[in-house]
Amino acid sequence: MRTNPFSDVLDFLTQEEWTSYVFWLLIAASIVIAAFNLFRDPSQRSFLHGWNWLARFIIGAMWWQQSVWKAPPEYEGLRYWMEEMVKWASTGLQQQFVKDVVLPHFHFFAPQVYVLEVLVAATLMLGLFSRLGAFLGALMAINLWLGLYRSAGEWPWAYFFLIIIQIMFLVQRPGRSLGLDAVLWRGQQKSGVHGLWGRLVRLLA
Repeated sequence: MRTNPFSDVLDFLTQEEWTSYVFWLLIAASIVIAAFNLFRDPSQRSFLHGWNWLARFIIGAMWWQQSVWKAPPEYEGLRYWMEEMVKWASTGLQQQFVKDVVLPHFHFFAPQVYVLEVLVAATLMLGLFSRLGAFLGALMAINLWLGLYRSAGEWPWAYFFLIIIQIMFLVQRPGRSLGLDAVLWRGQQKSGVHGLWGRLVRLLA
């Protein structure tokens, strides 16, 4: 049961699980990357870049926390919510797809969902190809919004707001604020590379 946001955060950060250790590594990496950008690029030293970093970091941490209770090998939390979607999805098409396709082949789909959530979390926290993470996060949020829309215990606006945030990240390229995307973008600008790598950096970073 939730108590208060302060003790809950402390409990999450001090769990003796491998997921907590990886999360601490992501936190440390995000801070080091931000410091590197601040040291190397004076234009990054602004309130706007600092806020963009904090916003994507927090949303990335949210995705990481949500991936923890879906962790392999059981994926127990994910199965529970898949079953909830069968009950509460906004359309019969989504209900039937989850019931007849996803659940019967759960151990095929579960690792994919888990990896996608981890990918969204890592791209946002590290600011690496953050537009890709934002796009995948928006798709997952849309799936949650529609899949749990009729559930009495859910507030649909919460998922809708998450969709809006992810789309804002997609447009604003938050990884260019104190993230690895900023490092890649500076390197691409200096080298003037126009091949496949240059196109990927311009598209995803």
